[in-house]
Amino acid sequence: MRFDEEIMSTPSHPPAPEPVAASSTPGCTVEGKQIMAVADTLALAYGLHPADITRIPEGTATDNYAVVDQAGRRHFAKVYRTREHLDLERASVELSEYCADGGVATARAARTREHDLIATHGPLPMSLWSYVPHTATAEGGLRGARWAAVGTAMGRLHSRLAAHPAAAPTLKSGAAVCDVASARDRYEDLIPAFQSKPRLGEFEAWSLQATRERQVLLGGVERILASLPPLTVQILHGDLSGPNVLLKDDDAAAFVDFRPPAPWYPAWEIARLGCDPSSVLANGVEGWLTGYTDLVLAYRDANPKASANDLVYSLRVGCAAVLCSTFPFSAPVKRPHIVDAALESYGRARHAADLMLLDQLPVLEEALHDALR
Repeated sequence: MRFDEEIMSTPSHPPAPEPVAASSTPGCTVEGKQIMAVADTLALAYGLHPADITRIPEGTATDNYAVVDQAGRRHFAKVYRTREHLDLERASVELSEYCADGGVATARAARTREHDLIATHGPLPMSLWSYVPHTATAEGGLRGARWAAVGTAMGRLHSRLAAHPAAAPTLKSGAAVCDVASARDRYEDLIPAFQSKPRLGEFEAWSLQATRERQVLLGGVERILASLPPLTVQILHGDLSGPNVLLKDDDAAAFVDFRPPAPWYPAWEIARLGCDPSSVLANGVEGWLTGYTDLVLAYRDANPKASANDLVYSLRVGCAAVLCSTFPFSAPVKRPHIVDAALESYGRARHAADLMLLDQLPVLEEALHDALR
C-alpha cells in the first residue's frame, strides 16, 4: 500500500548551518568520522578525492552529503544506513536511470570503478549523483507557471514508466486504491494508544481529535471508493511528492529519490503531488483548482495515452487514499522520534487541506471534468 505512514514524505529538516569540510575534520567526533568514511569511500569506489564534504538534510533511509571535488565539480552522495536492502536501493537507482535514458528530467547516478550504481565495498554503502544546480524542492507548494511545468514533467515520467518491462499498464478496480477496513482498524487502535498515555501534549491531543474526526469520515470514503471506475495501474516513481521534485525557476528540473519499480495508480501520484497541502492552503480552493487543472491538462498533453478516468477521478482517489492514512496522527504513538515542529505543522496543514477538499469534492470534480472535455 503506497500511501501509508511508512512512505509519506514530510518537510525535511533544515541543513546544518555550517558546512563540515573533509580537509579540516580530524575525525575525532562521530560526525567527523562519518565525513572521513565518506571521503574514503569516494576515493576507493569512485576515484574521487573531495575538497569539501557538507552534511545536508537527511532522507528517510539515507544520510546525504554535498561533495565538491578537487576540480570544483559538485556531486550529491547518499549514504545508506544499512546494507540490508541494497538490492532494493539499486533497483530504485536503476529506475531513475531508466527514466533518464528516456529523456525524463532526473539526476544521474555515477558508476563506481566496478561499474556498479551503488558502492558496496568501501567503508560506507553509497550512491553518487550528479548535482542539479540552482534548484529548490516543490515542498513549499506550487504556484503560477509551475503547475503546468510539473504536469508536463509528470506526464513524460508516467509515459516513460508505462513502457517499463517490470509490468505493463493494466486496469484495476479503483476501489482497491485503499482498504477502508484496515484503515478503520488502524484508527481504532490509535485511540486507546493515546488514551493510555498519562498525559497528552498539545500535538498528541490534536492528533487524537483528528483521529476521531477521520474515523467518522471512513463511511464516506467507502462510498467514494465504490463510485470509482476501473483505473490504470502501472510502474510509478513510487514517492512522488514535493521534496522529490526539484524546480528551477518555473521549470521542473528533476525528479529524485525513486522507489523500486512497482505497479500502482497514476491517479494517486497525480493527486499526491497536485493536492499537496501547501499548494491547497496557500492558493485557496479556487486558486488551487485553477492550478490543479493546469497541471492535469499539461499532463494529458505530455502523456496523451493517459486514461481520461485517471485524470477526472484523481481528486476522488487522492481524497480517499489520504483519509485512509493514519499519518501523521500515528507518529506520536508509533514513531515519536520523528515528531518535531515541521511535522506538526505539516500534519495540521494536511488535515485542514484534506477536509477542505473533501467538503467541496463534487464541485471540484465537476469543474475538472468540464475542463478536460
